[in-house]
Amino acid sequence: MANTSPGPKSRYFGRPFRYLADTLPITWRPTASGDALRLRARVLAEIRSFFAERQVLEVETPLLGHAPVTALHLDSFPCRSLDGRRWYLQTSPEYAMKRLLAAGSGPIYQIAKAFRDGEAGRRHNPEFTLLEWYRPGWDHHALMEETAALLARVLGNAESGEPLDKVTYRDAFRRHLDLDPFTAPTATLRRAAEATSGAVAGLDPEDRDAWLDLLLSLAVQPHLGRGRPTFLYDYPARQAALARVRGKGPEAVAERFEVFVEGVELANGYHELTDAAEQRRRFAEDLEERRRRGRPALPMDERLLAALEAGLPPCAGIALGVDRLLLLLAGAEALEDVLAFPIDRA
Repeated sequence: MANTSPGPKSRYFGRPFRYLADTLPITWRPTASGDALRLRARVLAEIRSFFAERQVLEVETPLLGHAPVTALHLDSFPCRSLDGRRWYLQTSPEYAMKRLLAAGSGPIYQIAKAFRDGEAGRRHNPEFTLLEWYRPGWDHHALMEETAALLARVLGNAESGEPLDKVTYRDAFRRHLDLDPFTAPTATLRRAAEATSGAVAGLDPEDRDAWLDLLLSLAVQPHLGRGRPTFLYDYPARQAALARVRGKGPEAVAERFEVFVEGVELANGYHELTDAAEQRRRFAEDLEERRRRGRPALPMDERLLAALEAGLPPCAGIALGVDRLLLLLAGAEALEDVLAFPIDRA
């Protein structure tokens, strides 16, 4: 949608009358059209109906937390209250929802605002909407099936009964790059990235995961989800984050998956880690790497760790980007087309 109404067709120094409005944008206006806003309302209602039918409880958790995620690739917005205490706007509701699960909530979902600093662009906005849900007793494969059912319903495609389009992380790299992401030397990954995109600056030559992420985005992701959602699963164990790991040594895999639709990453799911000691070890490893890279020091989420110690039930969980889902449904080019007020109009 344009920033202004079209206005009359009269001329101003040889330009359309709207020329003045184009050079002096009226930034109080929304960037999303009325149709886009109505589409958002319809999709949110459809999501709630889907989970109500399946008896999954809708919950609400705080946007502010005392501890942020420790992951290197995510940055939280820090806040400070009048009494001097430090808070963080949450990058997802995951930690709080796991505390509810440990308290016996049963299956739950949430449609929540989330915040990530430094993420702005055609498919990123620092403030965005997440759909996150958890299924006690399920693994990541069962959750893939439910995710496919939700997407079929929201995207308006009748479920055909065909098996899911599922491919392992390893097979996807072999298919599109002719290399094994588990065993290829880091130097090989670097050369493949340079061959795909030309000179690559700013990446640590020895940061294996960074080169894998770059290759995934450049050479694998564009091929995924064409015609129907693709579920990419069994990532390298080093990329487990909050997922369980299966196996040992170089062949170990993280029991996690991502969902792609028309080359767009839409969702990220885990067979959730429930071991408090292992989670503490991973947090400590993240914080040490942040220190090594000169990143700000962060506290661990001790309340999450206490919930894990009390007993998080075996479960699978997923976070799905609602704004990106709307972008795909609307056939839009950028998130600003489906957001009332993106960051530059907040």
